[in-house]
Amino acid sequence: MAGQPYAGRAGDVAGFRAGWEVRGEAWGPGAEWLLEQLPDLLGASDDPSVFAPRHRIVALARHRRPGLRLTRTGLVLESLIPSILEQKVTTDEAYRAWRLLVRKFGEPAPGPVPGRMCVMPAPRTWALIPSWEWHRAGVDNKRASTILRAVRVAARLEEAVGMEARAAQARLEVVPGVGPWTSAETVQRSHGAADAVTVGICICRGLWGGRWPGIGMRTTR
Repeated sequence: MAGQPYAGRAGDVAGFRAGWEVRGEAWGPGAEWLLEQLPDLLGASDDPSVFAPRHRIVALARHRRPGLRLTRTGLVLESLIPSILEQKVTTDEAYRAWRLLVRKFGEPAPGPVPGRMCVMPAPRTWALIPSWEWHRAGVDNKRASTILRAVRVAARLEEAVGMEARAAQARLEVVPGVGPWTSAETVQRSHGAADAVTVGICICRGLWGGRWPGIGMRTTR
């Protein structure tokens, strides 16, 4: 498929309205896989009808966003590495690190895409990134070391996509440096796990406790 378009029909992908359909076109070696994955990427595997909010604020949020569905990428490492980069830094810092590393060590994306769009590096490429490049991207040694440990067992981690979310989190947390926060962030993206709640950071108490008074929460710093 490299260099050639692969077009396909994803059907009534998300079922937002009767008669709607989505058509996709992809390029490169993963084109066919991507189109097969397109329904999940658009939220077709999420069934919002089973969600019954029990709190007024949650019910109101759902009412304001009709048709909202959680997506599923089916890619563990591609969700895990950005989550590790987000540990204990601001979103802007994490995005900057991801952008610099992917543009420098990734490959140009196939097809008619913006000139600087790149594909994430392969696990071996991540493993060969010199220490000073991590430093230039603003990634401290702890996060860089966690990523290096993860890519060494990339195949085992990718197997987690076929597991239930809780089992997948347990598999990810075997890697030193990957805790409940990082594993939850990962399976939210890779599995579309609605019940994987991000916990374990000090800001959660202020963000959640103020909206759900009377609910006790334990946080870590």
